[in-house]
Amino acid sequence: MGSSEVRGKFLVFEGCEGSGKSTQLRMLSEYLGKIGVNFIMTREPGGNPISEEIRKIILNGKNTAMCDECEALLYAAARIQHLKEIIEPALAAGKLVVCDRYVYSSLAYQGYARGLGDYVKEINAYALTNYPPDMTVFLDISPEDAFKRKHGADENDRMEQLGLEFHKKVYAGYKELEKEYADVRAVDCSGTKYRTAEKIRLLVDGLLGVSDGKTL
Repeated sequence: MGSSEVRGKFLVFEGCEGSGKSTQLRMLSEYLGKIGVNFIMTREPGGNPISEEIRKIILNGKNTAMCDECEALLYAAARIQHLKEIIEPALAAGKLVVCDRYVYSSLAYQGYARGLGDYVKEINAYALTNYPPDMTVFLDISPEDAFKRKHGADENDRMEQLGLEFHKKVYAGYKELEKEYADVRAVDCSGTKYRTAEKIRLLVDGLLGVSDGKTL
């Protein structure tokens, strides 16, 4: 990127399974459209054809023999393709990029819960160094409450089927990341989806410099 170009903002949503990311992303998308923000919505793993194919391998409930290191590498591979094909061009064009999961998911799931720590940071060094989020919204709800909310785990999703103890480790990992990375903003989402959306809008308005629906 040249120095004269205005880089867009990079907003990431993180949370445990069942935290309500999909609902909040939909509500935020409606809000951003209403106030006229130039933005794209994308997701990880996925966001482009190659990364979506990798996503199918990662989440396939039949792939129970996948080792932890392979899992971490597949996420990193999907991410680098996503960055090169979707995120980098959008940011270079000055757009707001809103991403459902990013590198902190790898740090929480594979780094903390899988115990791979520095290995995960090493294979995601490009993302962490060159494209850190401007803000990460962490939907803060315990795995117990999240799974109650969504009536249990999806039997076709390999990650959701890993059990409550694993997801408790993931949650603990996110809480550690909140301390380590200044861009992480925890949002208590134990209330109604409307109350949670209101909290998120206030954070996003601050990121974008928005007041009363107008960019400052």
